[in-house]
Amino acid sequence: MRSAVTICLVSEARQGPFVFHDGLEAGCRSAAELGFDAVEVFPESAAGVPAALGRLLTAAAVGLAAVGTGAGWVRHRWHLCHADAAVRAQAREFIGALIDAAGGLGAPAIIGSMQGAWGGDVPRDTALDWLAEALHDLGGRAARHGQVLLYEPLNRYETNLLNRQADAAAFLRDRGIANVRLLCDLFHMNIEESDMAAAITACGDLVGHVHWADSNRRAIGLGHTDTQRVVRALRATGFQGYLSAEVFPLPTPLDAARTTIESIRSLMKG
Repeated sequence: MRSAVTICLVSEARQGPFVFHDGLEAGCRSAAELGFDAVEVFPESAAGVPAALGRLLTAAAVGLAAVGTGAGWVRHRWHLCHADAAVRAQAREFIGALIDAAGGLGAPAIIGSMQGAWGGDVPRDTALDWLAEALHDLGGRAARHGQVLLYEPLNRYETNLLNRQADAAAFLRDRGIANVRLLCDLFHMNIEESDMAAAITACGDLVGHVHWADSNRRAIGLGHTDTQRVVRALRATGFQGYLSAEVFPLPTPLDAARTTIESIRSLMKG
């Protein structure tokens, strides 16, 4: 397993659960100095993933763990289950462009908040059909870059589609959705799962990425998550991906990052 830390480039998300907010160069440098293997970037759009990013990563000797797509929701309120077909198309194109940008740098893209929700004129079954169709299409687009697409089940306060890992895994399997893996966010799982380790075990090789966040969305070690059982479960599935800190930058960004990397090192030694 490898370590990663988040860099947010979206001004509207400055109060969100991302560690570094002061630009790619500063974030990559700090990640390298602290010993992270990679960074996870939350850009404004595909145009916000500059060609210089590859050079910055090389210079800092860190990798790119993943690229988030949530700015499409934060800035434009686009999502894949919107009642308006034109908005759904905008959402899909926004995500697709980020899949291409991330894939060009050897990384997967994440669908979290851009999945949307059902309600109003959109019944649940219809929303799930639209989500499945989009994941089929976008997973195929990621495959053209040799990458998977990461789908993140969110807690009940952020979506009413798929909240538990087992439900999301069954959805992918039952719908025959290929080349999509689950992003298991420990913060969301703390809300929705009765046993996080068991949920991970049940998903098996569908686990593709982990957001390494404690129960209070702060760095691991500052809440009550039983990370030892989580790591044992991840090892049992053969997981070789990233533990990525999508957490609040508290009490400071460097403190949050340092606490994160220390938690990962401690668990890996164990």
